[in-house]
Amino acid sequence: MKEIVQINLDNEMDLILAHKRCMKIAEMCGMPSSFQTRFSTAVSEIARSSIAKGKDSLLVLGINIIKSTQKEIVAIITDIVDLKSCSPEAFNYASRISGNFEYSYFDNKSTTTISQPIASPGLLSEAKINSLVDYFKFEPPLSPYDEIRKKNIELIALSEKLTESENKYKQLANTIPILICVINERNNVLLTNESLESYLELPLLAFDRKNLSNFVHPENIEGILEGWNRAKSNRSDFLAEIRIKKGTEYIWHVISIIPNKAEDGKFNSWLVYFVDINAQKMIVETLKDNTELKAIQRELESANSKLVFKNKELEQFAYIASHDLQEPLRKIMIMLSRAGEHLSEHQKKEYYFDRITLAAGRLSNLITDVLNYSRVDNRNQVFSEVDLNETLSEILGDLSLVIEEKNALIEIKPLPTVFGLDTQLRQLFYNLVNNALKFNTSQPSVTISSTNIPPDNSVISPENYHIISIADNGIGMDSQYSERIFDMFQRLHERDQYGGNGIGLALCRRIIENHNGRINFISKPGEGTVFWIYLPKEIVNKKAVQ
Repeated sequence: MKEIVQINLDNEMDLILAHKRCMKIAEMCGMPSSFQTRFSTAVSEIARSSIAKGKDSLLVLGINIIKSTQKEIVAIITDIVDLKSCSPEAFNYASRISGNFEYSYFDNKSTTTISQPIASPGLLSEAKINSLVDYFKFEPPLSPYDEIRKKNIELIALSEKLTESENKYKQLANTIPILICVINERNNVLLTNESLESYLELPLLAFDRKNLSNFVHPENIEGILEGWNRAKSNRSDFLAEIRIKKGTEYIWHVISIIPNKAEDGKFNSWLVYFVDINAQKMIVETLKDNTELKAIQRELESANSKLVFKNKELEQFAYIASHDLQEPLRKIMIMLSRAGEHLSEHQKKEYYFDRITLAAGRLSNLITDVLNYSRVDNRNQVFSEVDLNETLSEILGDLSLVIEEKNALIEIKPLPTVFGLDTQLRQLFYNLVNNALKFNTSQPSVTISSTNIPPDNSVISPENYHIISIADNGIGMDSQYSERIFDMFQRLHERDQYGGNGIGLALCRRIIENHNGRINFISKPGEGTVFWIYLPKEIVNKKAVQ
């Protein structure tokens, strides 16, 4: 059933709204006057019973398309009370005047369905049905009560969006493996994430000497307090290596204190986060006096550099959690408060509510992208054979609307079957093809092919790697961005030019690293881009490298 309008049945005014909207829908569907009256009266009888004796009653009016030559208007009234046993006379009367009447009561929910066939179903096209939805969506209020009711529904919907955004933000902050808290200039702890709460034996109530001494090594407390006071005075960052107590041991962490700006540009709080670097410290201490480990020092340094890179990624997560995700949240909260002030209805509808929706959507997309990036993990996943021809065919199906809209030309030459994780490889090629379509100002042309000849004089051996290229005729990019383009949250264009959050190519690189491969590109502004993907032909272990 195609839903047209909903009405909460709470009082007599809602009964009037229900009757008028039933009559209007029946009229717009070309129903004769006698049938309009019979249908609307039957619905009104049950609605009156719901208002008088029901609870949490809801009326839904819609169009049921049985087939192209058979369509009907449908009214569904739901309640948590057995309405028929409460008002048998009303139900008997409604069933007599309506030829299509059904009632059921199951699992503490009553459902009354009243339908009326449409005399000329062929005239009621899909466009006509959509126009009915738009009519009631933008219909002028029938009364001051109806106007207030509509605004209340809009505010409830906005409130639900805000709650959903807040829950996603909390989920992100609590799943990051970093100890995080927010403090004000009076040293009061305003907020902690679950990681910090579970790590500490005592609650952290204030960022002062007394509370820090409960878990920070005595030799580090003075340095933290000096750095904290200096950061407050200069409105600057503070970074140091400290030891935090866990059980009976002290674990090395990096502490970072970052000022947090409010919407008006003022500093109203500070973000404090602790990143575990104990493994790196142990490596350094071990190598100091142990000459027997010199032979493997280079391998340990390589592992250490990877840990540093991972810590950098975690810092980027913390920054997003404290700033980019809070910015649209603050905008939503400010807009909601302003929406209740003495403004005209035109201003509320045309200005503030639209901006709230955009801010909430931006936050939702950003949180989703960040969570997708953080969840690209090979733990306990098994490599299998993946036919890239089938993968690309499914991807083109997913992008069919964009391809059709832009009249894009897609050419896929025969591709190999590789060893890998099907879901991650699908995400890799989806992001690259989608970018080729998106970053293009003319008719997109994309060619995907496999070759045995490397594009440069690199050390990549075609005997050991599948070499796949994705070439487009898009806007291209300057070679100066070759080191930045695969970093998290890096954008080469303004948000209003091209959408996205700067995570797609970072995700591609991470997927390639999971498969022990490589990715690079060749590009010039205005001349398109060619991405080169190198995937090993064999795998050392059956399980993916973690």
